[in-house]
Amino acid sequence: MPPLYVIEQGAKVHVEGRRLLVKKEDAELSSAPLVSVSEVVLMGNVGLTTQAIKLLLSENVDVVFLTEDGNYCGRLTGPATPHVLLRRKQYAAQADAGFALKMGQAMVRGKLLNERSLLLRHNRERKDAATRDHPHASSTEWDSRVSAIAEAVRALEGALERIPRTTTANSLAGVEGAATAAYFGAWKRLLKTDWHFEKRLRRPPPDPINVLLSFGYTLLTRTAWSAVEAAGLDPYAGFLHVVDYNRPSLALDLVEEFRAVVDGVILWCVNSGQIVPEDFAKGDEHRPVVMSDKAKRVFIGAYERRMEEMILHPPSNERLSVRRCIMAQAREMVRCIQKGEPEYGAMVFR
Repeated sequence: MPPLYVIEQGAKVHVEGRRLLVKKEDAELSSAPLVSVSEVVLMGNVGLTTQAIKLLLSENVDVVFLTEDGNYCGRLTGPATPHVLLRRKQYAAQADAGFALKMGQAMVRGKLLNERSLLLRHNRERKDAATRDHPHASSTEWDSRVSAIAEAVRALEGALERIPRTTTANSLAGVEGAATAAYFGAWKRLLKTDWHFEKRLRRPPPDPINVLLSFGYTLLTRTAWSAVEAAGLDPYAGFLHVVDYNRPSLALDLVEEFRAVVDGVILWCVNSGQIVPEDFAKGDEHRPVVMSDKAKRVFIGAYERRMEEMILHPPSNERLSVRRCIMAQAREMVRCIQKGEPEYGAMVFR
């Protein structure tokens, strides 16, 4: 089931029977039966009636609060799940440096393999389209593009070879960080020329592509968070990401192997013209670039369609939706924790 997103500023979620109604003043903007909603995502100045809060809590439907820009604020959730024994094992495994390192290595490997596949696939698709549309064009530009992407692919392959040789969390983070920088260094070669992007920057994102990346990763983190909680795990006790106050480290661990999903959605949105540079406006020093509501709706729609797309889940050899693959990977974490064996099978897209 997909979430119910509410992005209209000043709107409020009401209840009528077992149906959720989104209203602004006296106008009804949208509605959905409660049974078809996995969670409610509120962005910015959006409210809930007391009746809606009580119903959502009683039905264990989480409410996620984001800023207007998509930054995470918090969650409204029902009673905690009674998974004491599982969480005790999780905390023991997380405290075992050797166990945590093995889990982290598998997660980073999955992430880099998926990033490598995305670079190769999108480079091939762009080149095929250019050849079809401009069959007599010079190959100089494409030689330069292919060279830049090939260099990034080689960097990812080199990092994949180094992962098994890492012996500490810090050395693994160094390998992952350098590989990610090389990956995003090739991104401008995959974008149409009217998009400016040099490298991945956050807090705050300084350009439209970085705004989309931050927005997309926030949605993905929310999806991963729900998956690890549904599996009975503590989202704050991770293996790859450092445990820190108010950081959902385990949810962020699960995000890594699925980041390429968000990346692919962004590339499709901007290269197909579904989202254009004019959908972004200049903001202030705290928000240098502001995304329009229209672009948010387009991106959320594309993201949710991708989440429901059926693909092969290699660890189980079943065809599942991407959303169910995320849930299956959370259960794979549980399997490793329960058995005490850090042989985590990361999700690798084919």
